[in-house]
Amino acid sequence: MIRAIDETLMNDDQRVLIETIRKWLEKDVKPKVQQYEHADEYPAEFVQGLKDLGLFGATIPQEYGGLGLDYYTYALINEELSRVWMSLSGFINTHLIMAYAVKTYGTPEQKKKFLPKFATGELRGGLALSEAQGGSDVAGLRTRADKKGDHYVVNGTKMWITNGSYGNCYFLLAKTDMNTNPAFKGISGFIFEKGDPGFSVSRNLKKLGYKGIETCELNFENVRIPAANLVGGEEGKGFYQVMDGLETGRINVAARAVGVLRAIFEDCAKYAQERVTFGKPIIEHQLIQQKLAYMQTDLQAARLLTLDAAKKKDRGQRCDLESGMAKLFASQACARHSFEGIQLHGGYGYTVEFDVERYYRDAPLMTVGEGANEILQTVIAKQIRKRYSID
Repeated sequence: MIRAIDETLMNDDQRVLIETIRKWLEKDVKPKVQQYEHADEYPAEFVQGLKDLGLFGATIPQEYGGLGLDYYTYALINEELSRVWMSLSGFINTHLIMAYAVKTYGTPEQKKKFLPKFATGELRGGLALSEAQGGSDVAGLRTRADKKGDHYVVNGTKMWITNGSYGNCYFLLAKTDMNTNPAFKGISGFIFEKGDPGFSVSRNLKKLGYKGIETCELNFENVRIPAANLVGGEEGKGFYQVMDGLETGRINVAARAVGVLRAIFEDCAKYAQERVTFGKPIIEHQLIQQKLAYMQTDLQAARLLTLDAAKKKDRGQRCDLESGMAKLFASQACARHSFEGIQLHGGYGYTVEFDVERYYRDAPLMTVGEGANEILQTVIAKQIRKRYSID
C-alpha cells in the first residue's frame, strides 16, 4: 500500500496511535464507505468506533477522561481519518471546538460537569454559530439570549450546523446585548443541551459532498438555558471564545484537506502504474509525471503548514495567521488536485467505481468550512500588516 506520509514526522507514541486508527479504518471503515456515502446514511457504527478509540476526547485533558493529545497529534489523526472518509473528521471537529471553549474558558463547575461527558461522547455535538444571513459575519449574528432570573431565553435560527440531528449538546453563540458598539462585544457563549420543547431541527440540508454527516438548521423559540451554562460565567466574551476555538477548527479543516489530497495522490500514483496506454504505464508519460510531481509537492507543503500551525497552538500562542495560511493553501491544493485526479483516471474518474469522484465532491467543503477562503485572505492580510508594520 502506498503511504504518502513521512513517518519521521511522528514520534513513537504518535506512530502507535496512528497505526491503531489506520487498522480500524482499513478493516471496519474503508469496505463500507461507498455504501454510506452514496446512501448519504448516518454511519452509527463508525461514530461508535470513534467513541471506542477515545477520539471524542482527543484534546480533552486526561484529568477529565480525555486522551490529552496535543494539536500536532490531532492534526495527524484528522489527516488519517480524512484519507479514508473526510466525513469522519466532521463528527469530532466542532465537538472538540465546543470542548475547547469549556476547557479554556469554562468555570471549574462547567469543566467538571461537561468535559467528562464530552470525552466519552455521552454529550456529543458541536458549534451553533453560523446563521443564514451571514455565515462568516460572526459579529452580525441575530440570535438573542435574554436574561430572566436564573436562566436565559433564546430566540433565533442557526444554519449549517454539523451534528445537528444526532448531536445532543452545542456551544451556542447568541447576543446578550443588542446595543453594544462594536457589535461583537454583545455576544455570549452558552452550553446548550437538547430537551427544551422550544428547540427544533427544522431541516437537514442536502449537500454536494460531505455525506453521512448531518448539516442542519436549528430553531430556538423561547428556549430556556440555565444561567449556569453561560461559558465562563460572564456575558460578552463569546466572540473571543469562539474565535480562539476556530483556530483549532481551521487546523482540523487543513488536516482534512491534507488527508483528502493524500488520498488523491495515493490513488493516482497507484492507478498511473497500473493503467497502460501506447504500450507503457501512463506514469512513464511526461504529462502524468508532472501532475504527480505537483500533487506530491503540494501535499507535503500543505502538511508542513498544517503541522506548523498545530505546533504554535500547542505552544499556547495565537495562530490565526498560521492556521489561516494552512487552511487556505491546503484546501486550494486539495480542490485543484481533486480535478486533476479525475483527469488522470480518465473516464473511470467520472464514475462512482473509483473514489476520485468523491474526493472531487468533498474538496469544496474545505474551501468554505471554518471560514471561507476569501475571509481568510483578509485575516492573513491583517496579520501581515500587524506583524510587518513600518509605522
